[in-house]
Amino acid sequence: MEYAMNREDDVEVVEREACFRGFYQLDRLHLRHRLFAGGMGKLINRELFVRHDAVCVLPYDPQHDCVVLIEQFRIGALDKSANPWLLELVAGLIDKDEVPEEVARREALEEANLQLTSLWPITQYYPSPGGSDERVHLYVGRCSSEGVGGVYGLAEEGEDIRVHVWSLADALAAVKDGRIDNAASIIALQWLALNRAEVRGLWS
Repeated sequence: MEYAMNREDDVEVVEREACFRGFYQLDRLHLRHRLFAGGMGKLINRELFVRHDAVCVLPYDPQHDCVVLIEQFRIGALDKSANPWLLELVAGLIDKDEVPEEVARREALEEANLQLTSLWPITQYYPSPGGSDERVHLYVGRCSSEGVGGVYGLAEEGEDIRVHVWSLADALAAVKDGRIDNAASIIALQWLALNRAEVRGLWS
């Protein structure tokens, strides 16, 4: 029987330094952890990008088999993409006094002027656990796509968000050809493709 690793017994944090404090945080940890072969490993240093957890939601109209996607400028894509305006899900960070479902509904209003009538949890995951502690709560949200579109976002946060309504088939084609190239959108759209019949059966 294989030994099950756990944080309490198998990781020793010797020191944790605060390297940067702003909207985001960067810490440096000096630690050692148990090895698969047995015993504790040598002392290693790792930088950790400390972030709020996030919520991402794919608005879906089961009556018309359409999804609502948003388009906005992303600094992370500036140096590595010909077009740094990405097609994405509605998303936002979780404040300490919020639950993920509240964030999903709030961000749908702010970013797309959408009312979500139901939320279907897909999964929770770490998008980049090698250097970040962010955890994403992923949903499909039921909505009507009729009359949806325009430009939204909070001006005080520098948001400039264009809203698109696409057929699910077109969105999946955009995943296949690389036009949609961010993790949350790919995961949610592929999940919906696999579970479309069940979702439409319950929501239509």
